[in-house]
Amino acid sequence: MDTDIRSRREASGVALLLGSALSNQTGAAVGALAFDVIGPVGVVAVRQWVAGVALLLLGRPRLRAFTRRQWWPVLGLAAVFGTMNVSLYTAIDRIGLGLAVTLEFLGPLAVAVAGSRRRATLGCVVLAAVGVVVLTRPQPSSDYLGIGLGLLAAACWSAYILLNRTVGRRVPGVEGSAAAGAVSALAYLPIGVAVLIAHPPTPTALACAATAGVLASTVPFLVDLLALRRIPAHYFGIFMSVHPVFAAGIGALVLGEALAPLDWLGITLVVTANAASVLIRSRTGR
Repeated sequence: MDTDIRSRREASGVALLLGSALSNQTGAAVGALAFDVIGPVGVVAVRQWVAGVALLLLGRPRLRAFTRRQWWPVLGLAAVFGTMNVSLYTAIDRIGLGLAVTLEFLGPLAVAVAGSRRRATLGCVVLAAVGVVVLTRPQPSSDYLGIGLGLLAAACWSAYILLNRTVGRRVPGVEGSAAAGAVSALAYLPIGVAVLIAHPPTPTALACAATAGVLASTVPFLVDLLALRRIPAHYFGIFMSVHPVFAAGIGALVLGEALAPLDWLGITLVVTANAASVLIRSRTGR
């Protein structure tokens, strides 16, 4: 009986993670529909505002009670959060959703590999590197700025993971993440206002950007918390690996970004490397 209950809980947790990934990438694709009107920076600004308000309401951080020791990692997390999103969305604008998100997922892989002492993780690095080469196929006409922005998003995600651990140790519950989201939203206020004045948004563009804030930030935040209560931690890392696949599929459906067979091969190699690194760590404990 206990086994059946646990199996059902884990199955529901996996379903939640898949739903979170679908929501996240759908939000990014919908946000990209507003690029022609307000640009990636305008979309990110609106997304951050919507997400910041939602996270404040959900996390209810007691900001006045934060000490200096708590504020420093929260501010760092806010800076990384804002930089990660603007670099990712600008990369999406230049090289497409599937490629940008796949490059971004090198960040979690780097953290997993850096914390491991197993030789097998080197194989994951090689596999991911081959995947990136296959996916980007470097040549003189390649958009190296777009690729670089995707890699910057990956570096930011690595920093986000590490800072989130520090925030989690110093700030109770989800107050730290909520505070970081609010600070990031405030930082984007002058930038976003300037962009929206220079490029007056249409109601549709604003709706797309706001939808990105809900689907790509607020919904995953809530759903991931629910999922982590139902599944082992290593499941979370494994099923996070579906994001590039969902991004490629949704990019094709929503944005018309057709991918060649080699692109799918590159995505598969990176996803496999990411999932394998999580499995190796979960089985060896390091």
